[in-house]
Amino acid sequence: MSADIIFTGGSVFRGLQGGMAEALAVTGGKVMAVGSTAEIEELAGPRTRRVALDGRLAIPAFHEAHMHLLPFGLGLSMVNLRAEEVRTLEEARRRLREAAQATPKGQWVMGWGYDHGALDIGRHPTVSELDAAVPDHPLLIMRTCGHMGVANSAALRAAGIGHNTPDPEGGVIERRGGALTGLIQERALSLIKAAMPEPDEARMVNAIEAAGRRLASLGFASATDMNVGMSGGLAEIAAFERAAREGRCLQRMWLVLAGNPEGIADAAWEGGLRPWKPGDDLDAALRWGAVKVFADGSAGGLTAAFFDPYLQEAGGGTGVFTFPTETIHALLKKFHDQGWQLDIHAIGDAAIEQVLTGMEEAGAAPERRHRIEHCGFVTRDQRRRMKARGILPVPQPVFMYEFGDLYLRNLGRARAEAAYPMKTWLEEGHHPSASSDSPVSTVEPWPNLFTMVTRQTNRATILGAEERLSIQEALHCYTWCGAYSSFAEGARGTLEPGMDADIAILSQDVTALAPEEYLGVRCDVTLRGGIAIHDRHDELSREGFA
Repeated sequence: MSADIIFTGGSVFRGLQGGMAEALAVTGGKVMAVGSTAEIEELAGPRTRRVALDGRLAIPAFHEAHMHLLPFGLGLSMVNLRAEEVRTLEEARRRLREAAQATPKGQWVMGWGYDHGALDIGRHPTVSELDAAVPDHPLLIMRTCGHMGVANSAALRAAGIGHNTPDPEGGVIERRGGALTGLIQERALSLIKAAMPEPDEARMVNAIEAAGRRLASLGFASATDMNVGMSGGLAEIAAFERAAREGRCLQRMWLVLAGNPEGIADAAWEGGLRPWKPGDDLDAALRWGAVKVFADGSAGGLTAAFFDPYLQEAGGGTGVFTFPTETIHALLKKFHDQGWQLDIHAIGDAAIEQVLTGMEEAGAAPERRHRIEHCGFVTRDQRRRMKARGILPVPQPVFMYEFGDLYLRNLGRARAEAAYPMKTWLEEGHHPSASSDSPVSTVEPWPNLFTMVTRQTNRATILGAEERLSIQEALHCYTWCGAYSSFAEGARGTLEPGMDADIAILSQDVTALAPEEYLGVRCDVTLRGGIAIHDRHDELSREGFA
């Protein structure tokens, strides 16, 4: 049997255990062989397509273990307020004003991604500042963490929020001197979102496809949507199923239902949706495998729950628990008993303790692979107990790149240095799957790789140098560990014979670059099961190539 495609003339990262090779052969959507150029050339036949790597690097395609794919896709049409482009209040207001001018009066305007710590004012915008820019449209701008946002007066009125509206459980409606500031945090955001029109199915399918194309262009062949139902309710399930049916869902998806009481997990269960389990079809485009519950907020927004308080000069306090312990433990037990993987948001050490204890009481065992999402500020004892129960950390090293200096300001050096301990997790055998939490942070893999290798923030601050990884370890966390977190490591995450031909061809060999050069790398080709879902230079369709 001859190969369908052979890749020669560069480097192949087989995986952390397999190391490097010279060439790779693919047939029938699987890795046929990997080895020396001479060995792979022997597998070529008259119809074999050839890809000249020309010094580039082939790796197992990236696995995005924690992102919000549908919201990311929907957000592509929102006003971009991320700190890479918006550093002043006036620039944010200019963009919002322009968006409002192009929107019929009365319709909502949405902005995404501002970072109050990066703005020139050093704080959240206020309702009056937003009103001055957008007075005639309901407006909500979301902080980059997704755990809080600022609404203008029209949005507050549409949501029925007044100065005497009580804070819902696990949420905060900020007031100063009895007056609303516009800042809405955690579960209080549900009041605003309930007043917003939900996207229809066609728009959601378009968003899934748009997000998938962007991911494919970055080397991702598999991904997780980490809170299905947060944007469009139960209709999101139908949207994903339609996208898969129409071939518009480009990644292999691990899908996680929103499990908070305002989420859809209970209704989906009542409607007959059941969790994927080992032994079921691993090649299914959609695998509904897990449920997500929030335990706390974000460390950058001062709502992650800690035992010790934030620094007083940053605002003090110990954060926000989303639920009382009895409530969240009951939720974890219910979803565990239904057979779901638990993918539970917990960032601060107090929230991690609440979640970990609840998982232990529910009966967490290694074969269940329950996960603590983010798991940013974890203690040694918590790591030990996680390892004993096979509970996986699913971190976002890119948080150190984008928010590390804010952690330093909010929590002090000791806690900032110890955050997201990638090297420690690897050495202890935890299989930490690198991810982005996009659209919270950039979905591009290059800053994530850079920070895993350097522990350097985007302001060049080094935090926790002892937690640096080699580039091979960083790739392992972004590929095999992600596959493991969704029970797919037997089929994906390495480039060994028999594995799925989910492959990314990077424009440069990152294993031979200095870390500061990672940010200039691009993905040239992404294969999913041997089929190109991204081909930047049309290498697989050139005349005379096939």
